[in-house]
Amino acid sequence: MNKTAATGQEQPARESNINAIVSYFESGIKAFGGPGELGIELEQIIVHDDLSPVSYSGEHGVAWVLRQLAADYPRTTTDEHGDLLGVARPSEAVTIEPAAQIELSAGPFADLATARDTFEGFAQRLSDVLEPAGEKALAIGYHPSATARSLELIPKRRYQFMDLYLGERDIYGPCMMRGSASTQVSIDYTSTADCLRKLRLAFALVPMLSLMCDNAPVFEGKPREHQLVRTDIWQHVDNDRCGLVPDVLDPSFDLRRYAEYILDTVAILIPCQQQRWCYSDRTFGDIYAARTMTRAEVEHAVSMFFTDVRLKTYIEIRPADAMPIPYVIAYAALIKGLFYAPTSLDAMDGLFADVRRDDYLAAQDALMERGYEAEVYGRPVAELCDRIVKIARDGLADEEQGFLEPLADLVARRVTLADLAERSERA
Repeated sequence: MNKTAATGQEQPARESNINAIVSYFESGIKAFGGPGELGIELEQIIVHDDLSPVSYSGEHGVAWVLRQLAADYPRTTTDEHGDLLGVARPSEAVTIEPAAQIELSAGPFADLATARDTFEGFAQRLSDVLEPAGEKALAIGYHPSATARSLELIPKRRYQFMDLYLGERDIYGPCMMRGSASTQVSIDYTSTADCLRKLRLAFALVPMLSLMCDNAPVFEGKPREHQLVRTDIWQHVDNDRCGLVPDVLDPSFDLRRYAEYILDTVAILIPCQQQRWCYSDRTFGDIYAARTMTRAEVEHAVSMFFTDVRLKTYIEIRPADAMPIPYVIAYAALIKGLFYAPTSLDAMDGLFADVRRDDYLAAQDALMERGYEAEVYGRPVAELCDRIVKIARDGLADEEQGFLEPLADLVARRVTLADLAERSERA
């Protein structure tokens, strides 16, 4: 009988569930030689003009904002009580995060000009709604004025359970859910080997990407005490499902080990008929011990992990703070240049071949303490960031290299958006 070391419980369906998860990942394989498409997500924090919070409810709350957007994004998502949680149109979905941070998920994009136009168009439409109400959207990594626990959760049962569970796991679960906002870029893979290679390289890049995209000058209503606030938050949420996938930087890592990791982690919540979501403190492997998971159940299980890079049917690169749109598109250009050119992948293999878990954790700690003055993976991080930018630029087509410049300029100046915000505040 198949048992798991995590709980010792018999799991007769364990092998079929491993296969179901691996098959789900493999279903994302795209044809070789495709256009190299990107998915982009940008979360923004809605505030009043005086930077005080705008909640979900209220006269001009985020629920009202979504209703105003529905004319242009006519596909609506509501909960069982009729609360509006999102609006959409083809290739664009507007949703809300736990404390009503508003997110545009768009793509996939084959070219960066279309991505820029899409996000700028949404920003203009959002501004048209917010400005008359004395509100604005901030593309910033953390709420500029409020403490996380003072922010109202939206009426979504899933988030109620997660807030309770993560609030007991470590100190910053509510800060992650309610106070933070991010930029995420997703990439495709063309084989299992390509998936594993890109997954490993993306994780190795995370410390540098976190530095380049640091945009959280304020934490819990006060000036930050160190750089890379986002990194610190995620280190204190739930180490069972955040940070680094176990052994992912080991050259022998495979999709089976990823599947085992998912099965051996507490679910927190699972779909149920009566109330849509039910709490569970059992592992996914124990919950589905006697039968094979459906695809929908696999999708949900994968969504309950918040690692710095997350595998679905694409690779989601997650360490960047929310940023203004020119920097979002620059970040997308960086990712495109790094991951969709064979020469770029080869160059990164050379840079990161020896990086392992301890190197990764040491890099994060060094960057939080010293920023661009730190050493990472045995060399000055400033030099490493220069090299990464050059690899990305060389991997982009001539007509798209210009999109990289806002981020490349920050790297060349050895500053972050958070640094610039601090300087502006002091001036």
